[in-house]
Amino acid sequence: MSGTRSPSQKAPATEGRWPVWKLAILLYPATALTVAINLFLAGLILHSVGFGAIGPVPAIMWAIPLGVPAAWLTGRWVRGLMDEADG
Repeated sequence: MSGTRSPSQKAPATEGRWPVWKLAILLYPATALTVAINLFLAGLILHSVGFGAIGPVPAIMWAIPLGVPAAWLTGRWVRGLMDEADG
C-alpha cells in the first residue's frame, strides 16, 4: 500500500506513569505555600471574631509539616486527572 499505517503502537498505561509520591514531592512547595496562605487568612478571619491573629512566620512554620499531607492529596488528585486523561 502507500504506507499510511503508523508503525508505532500505543504504550501500556503503566509505562512511563508517574507515581503519587513523585508527584507529591514535585508539588510540595506549591501546596505548602498554599497551606501557609490559608492559615494566615484563617488567622485574620479568627482575629475579626476575637481570637488571636496568626502571623506570617507562624503560618509558614505550621505549613511545613501540614504541607506533607496536602501534597500527598494533591498528588493523588493529579494522578487521577492524569489517569482520566489517558483513558
